[in-house]
Amino acid sequence: MHQKTMTSTKYNKLIIQVSLQDFTFCVKNQLSNVISHFKTLPINSLASIENQLEIIFSQHELLQVNYDDVLILHDNNMNTFIPDEYFDERTLGSYLQYNTKVFATDFFTYDELEIQKMKNVYVPNVAFNNFFIDQFGEFVYKHVNTNLVEFVLEETKSIEDFTVHIHVGNNHFELIVSQKGKLHFFNSFEFQTPEDFIYYILFVFEQLKLNTEKTPIHLFGNIIINDANYQIIYNYIRNVHVIDLETKATAMQTEASHLQKNFILLHS
Repeated sequence: MHQKTMTSTKYNKLIIQVSLQDFTFCVKNQLSNVISHFKTLPINSLASIENQLEIIFSQHELLQVNYDDVLILHDNNMNTFIPDEYFDERTLGSYLQYNTKVFATDFFTYDELEIQKMKNVYVPNVAFNNFFIDQFGEFVYKHVNTNLVEFVLEETKSIEDFTVHIHVGNNHFELIVSQKGKLHFFNSFEFQTPEDFIYYILFVFEQLKLNTEKTPIHLFGNIIINDANYQIIYNYIRNVHVIDLETKATAMQTEASHLQKNFILLHS
């Protein structure tokens, strides 16, 4: 995309999304909501994270600038949502032990979701955080699925019926079921083929007794109309939509394809 010159960090926010596959960052003006810079770079999970970050930061001047607001989004599937009435800060690890592999040495933390009284308990990658502490000093970090669920709940707060949102990654997807701004189901599924993809979706529909003829599915992330994943959903479920982001992308002065594939980052 065309990179616009940034003359000052005032009102500009640096947002970085990190996983063991990718390092993605953008600079966003908090007054105009315009994205001035956007970049995705690969991460090798088998190599030193610190060494890779040092190279990335040395090669991108915008990462060396002092920002008043820096947000780090941790992208992994090591998270779970806990209603406040069942939450105990002293036992964070116990919430994750049944749905992901955790160790006694792992660092656990949580995000607050104000739109619904619950917490997102997760394991951040401390290698990233340790580097960012040295680089930025102070910054805010969250789990990427916190922002994803907050977006979905805000979008559906006035919708009476159950609604399904699916955010598609390269080899995983997040499925959220909500109604009137309340979370009814969240899970992250790994998949390799379109057949894997539809299997998990239909399983959720069956378990929650959702109607394949009427319950809408809203798709975003790494999916487009008529690709293999879209087509297989449409074979089984009638009310399927890929979220139209053209208008929003124009307002943010970024490409719709970037916003589609990196929606959580660019929308944060």
